[in-house]
Parts: sequence; C-alpha cells; structure tokens
Amino acid sequence: MQILSLGSRTLRFMSLRKVAMGFSTLLIIASLASIFVKGLNFGLDFTGGTAVEVGFSQPADLKKVRNVLAENGFADASVQLFGSSQEILVRLAPRGSDVKAEVIGNQVIAALKQADDSVVMRRIEFVGPSVGEDLKEQGGLAMLTALICILIYVAFRFEWRFAVGAVGALLHDVIITVGLFSVLGLEFDLTILAAILAVIGYSLNDTIVVSDRIRENFRKVRIDDTIEIIDLSLTQTLNRTLVTSITTILVLIALFAWGGQTIHGFATALLFGVFIGTYSSVYVASSVAIAMGVSKEDLIPEVIEKEGADQDAMP
Repeated sequence: MQILSLGSRTLRFMSLRKVAMGFSTLLIIASLASIFVKGLNFGLDFTGGTAVEVGFSQPADLKKVRNVLAENGFADASVQLFGSSQEILVRLAPRGSDVKAEVIGNQVIAALKQADDSVVMRRIEFVGPSVGEDLKEQGGLAMLTALICILIYVAFRFEWRFAVGAVGALLHDVIITVGLFSVLGLEFDLTILAAILAVIGYSLNDTIVVSDRIRENFRKVRIDDTIEIIDLSLTQTLNRTLVTSITTILVLIALFAWGGQTIHGFATALLFGVFIGTYSSVYVASSVAIAMGVSKEDLIPEVIEKEGADQDAMP
C-alpha cells in the first residue's frame, strides 16, 4: 500500500471548524428568525394574481413598459418577454376579490396604449390563491424529497455519518439562502425555488468529491488521525473546488449584471448559493462528520479487518 505523508503545505481547515460552526449557527438562527418574523415576499406564482399577455408590432422595450405601468398604478407589475421580442407577459398581484381579471387586463392595455398604439391583448388569465398554496406545498415537498434521497444515497455510497453531514450542509445552504431573500425582501417565486434546488445539486457535488477523497486517503495514508486526513483531502481538492466555483461565479455575475430583471432573482439566489455552498462543503459537512465520530474503521472496515488478519497470519 502506498504511504503518503502530510506535507507542510496541507492547510489546516479543521482547526477553524469550531469558529465556522459558530458562524454558521448564527447565520441559521438569523435566517430562521427573519423567515418566521418577517416572512417571505412571495411572487405571483405563490400568491396568485392576473397574467396579461400583450403583443407589440415591434420589439418591446421592457424598461419603458415597466415605467408606463408604474405611472398608471401598476408599480408591482412583473414584466417579461414571452415567446418572442414582440410578446410580453405582465403579471399583477390580486387587486381584490371584487375586481375581475378582464377589468385589470383592460386597464393594463389602456396604460400601454399611451406609449404604443399597436398594443394588442393576447389573453388574460387569473391564477387563484389556492393554486399558489398548492405550488408552495409541492415546492416544499420537492426540496424535502431531494434531501431524503440524498441522505439515502450518501449513506449507501459512503457512511451514514457523512450522509448526515452532507444533508446538514444542504439544509444549511437552503436556510441561509432563503433567509437572504427574507432579510432583503426580494421576491420569492418558482424561479428562485428552481435556483435553490440547483444550489442543492451544486453543493452536493462538492461534498461528494471531498467525501470520496477522504475515503481514498484513509486507504492510502497510514495515519489514524481523522482530522489530519480530512485536512489533507480538503487541500487536495481545493484547486478543483476553486476552479469550479470561480468559473461558475463569473457566469452568474454576467447573468446578474446583464441578464435583465426576469432572471435577476434567479442569478442572485445562485450567486449567493455558490458562495455558501462552497463554504459548507469545506466546513459544515466535514465538521458534522467529525462531531459524530467518523473514523477509518467506519469508512473501510473490510480493509482494516483484512490487514489485521494478515498481521495475525505472519510468523
């Protein structure tokens, strides 16, 4: 068996694990407090409302459309391209149970005709609050199902302590990312939920890479100190983690800066999620596994037993 040594270049990540866990605990408490006290600014996907599809004779200027609607009492309108540059979708929060969707649609068209006479109404659709409640429930179930499946996979793939650490890191990422939207009052809709699910996948990928390297080093390095093995594994995967994170962040910065209002929230959730996901992959997942007492015997018991049998058989 090849013997590797812990060189002086090994970074002592786990020496800061208590500080990191304390910092993470504060962030989680602050996020949960904001979510329960302040709540989330749910978008029309969850609250319901009116959707008005509008057609133009030429490419629509979304900024101009938003300004016109704001001047006519629709400052909360969500405006995005729909299918082509000449079609837009205007989504509005509920205006009261006694206000019909047709009335709101006509008001929107009248406001837009002030800027462009070629405006044509394509359709009007009302989304009831009950549909929004169903979407909340289904979205929550989607995240819960993903976490349970991840827990089962990592438990079979590696060891149950690493599974708990991985799911703990993912919960950490989800709670803090959702907490950011609560603290800042940013709109939370289905695109944000999709971004959070993407963050779960991104963070899990990093955690799996680190866990695999830890198991590999337990087999190659003749050192029983779990913390030293984890530090070595994190150091060896650091280049890969940084390259992946930086290239992803560069793309997200471009989307955040020039992607437009339609995907601004999506880019915000992913950009913050990549930062917090990279951090949790290094500190949270491994720290939880260490706190639960993971060791070489837990990850490769069959190798330990075989080596013991070989030593007993020696004359």
